[in-house]
Amino acid sequence: MRVLGINAIFHDPAAALVVDGEIVAAAEEERFTRRKHGKRPVPFSAWELPEQAARWCLQSAGIAPEELDAVAYSYDPALVQPDMAGLDERWEDLRTTYARRAPHFLATALPELDPAIVQFVPHHIAHAASAGLAAPFRDSAVLVADGRGEAASYLAGRYHDGELEVLASQELPHSLGLMYEEVTDHLGFLRSSDEYKVMALASYGRQPATEPALLPTLRELVYPTGDGGFVVRPIDWSELAKRRAPDEELQPEHVELAAAVQVRLEEVLLELAWWLHRRTGERRLAMAGGVALNCVANTRLAAQGPFEELWVQPAAGDAGTALGGALHLAQAFGEPITPMPGADLGRGFSDEELTRWLDDAHIRYERPPDIAAAAADALAADAIVAWFQGRSEFGPRALGHRSLLAHPGNARNLDRLNAVKGREQFRPVAPMVLAERAAELFDRGPLPSPYMLFVHDVAPRWRDRIPAVVHVDGTARIQTVDRDSEPLLARLLDRFAELTGLPTVVNTSLNTAGRPMVDDPRDALECFGSAPVDVLVLGPFLVRRCELTR
Repeated sequence: MRVLGINAIFHDPAAALVVDGEIVAAAEEERFTRRKHGKRPVPFSAWELPEQAARWCLQSAGIAPEELDAVAYSYDPALVQPDMAGLDERWEDLRTTYARRAPHFLATALPELDPAIVQFVPHHIAHAASAGLAAPFRDSAVLVADGRGEAASYLAGRYHDGELEVLASQELPHSLGLMYEEVTDHLGFLRSSDEYKVMALASYGRQPATEPALLPTLRELVYPTGDGGFVVRPIDWSELAKRRAPDEELQPEHVELAAAVQVRLEEVLLELAWWLHRRTGERRLAMAGGVALNCVANTRLAAQGPFEELWVQPAAGDAGTALGGALHLAQAFGEPITPMPGADLGRGFSDEELTRWLDDAHIRYERPPDIAAAAADALAADAIVAWFQGRSEFGPRALGHRSLLAHPGNARNLDRLNAVKGREQFRPVAPMVLAERAAELFDRGPLPSPYMLFVHDVAPRWRDRIPAVVHVDGTARIQTVDRDSEPLLARLLDRFAELTGLPTVVNTSLNTAGRPMVDDPRDALECFGSAPVDVLVLGPFLVRRCELTR
């Protein structure tokens, strides 16, 4: 059974391919077009079809469009309610019309595709499948929270033997995700894009044993209803803090607002999780939806919630619905679903292809006998290393395939990396650590944590030793590295520890501000040529800044 999944309705257009119940490829369109989140400076940009991502998924598996058995489109226009309060009806009509025509648009983009095999999968069902069916366990409770789907913003249920039972949902306009988007915009950041900045900023306004001053007000406006749903009343954000223009300096009131919204989000999610546990009795919880990318909230759920195990889809945002839609149809057709093997589901390049890119660019490069050791040596000498290896990651996190690496022992490296990336200095960077050594350095939070979706307290004895990765609240969003699945990264970490005594390195995404993560060799060379990076590692090859030209 060959099923292609497509997300193309809100943002983060993406494609995924499932063959005989196994995930074989998944990619976001932004990695091909270089338009972050699939956004264009024209109207209706949210409806961009993932044409290049879909073609690549099929080509990578040697499958022609006419050989597909089904295509899942992760939005069902039949579920849209035209009179939803608070939503622009004209915009909804246009979106619905576009979605209904999507099978024909796809057939144009992929010649020989039969539009009749395209099936609409409800948005939150696709999110739920991306978590519950892709998780490493068979049965679980499932929780989906995002900005919105066709007519709802939330789903709670359970998977048993591959079948989803929906236990609760929340109709629009009530939405935790839209609430967070609104405050993101009010604070001068880009909605549906910069929510993680609000999460990072919130840490500056949280004090031990002290609630944010605005929290009582938000509790009156945002609250669970006791039946698995919640209420988000209309909020005049200007009454809580002055609206900030993107180029204005952040003020204490902005930090306070970010902290209050973050805490209230955590509180509501925690109550919803307890309700879901009472209904299901499940030991495990799988999560998806854009809200599930909030690693601070995830950590509180893991620490204070009722579930023994929590798994979050690494592509929890809308891109992941392409994968979930494909998994949902594959399961419906009776295919046994194989759990997600990892996030490295995108493009990869052979050594021969990388050699051609380097030769065509007329760049002097070397091929060390052990590229991991060579990179570790450079890191120990305090170089910033652009690291490009294997298949690219599906989802927003760099997990050691398209990463910028640095020495965690130099506090200046946080500022250096933020300068390389052209981003705000209040934002943290993450540590990468071998799974077997993570508990030495990091307390609290689930271990292992391979997808960088939780925060952990940095052990007090380590905070002065790895200052570059310690956030203002003493936490770090870690990525644990498994020796069996990531042997090259493991060798790098081993060598770096030998040289420095530190079993961790800084890891952040390989990109600059406003640009998607690097995906192919051209992207890597362009980024290296334009940013103050000392070393580029491209597969087995190494390029030094001082040797850019022959």
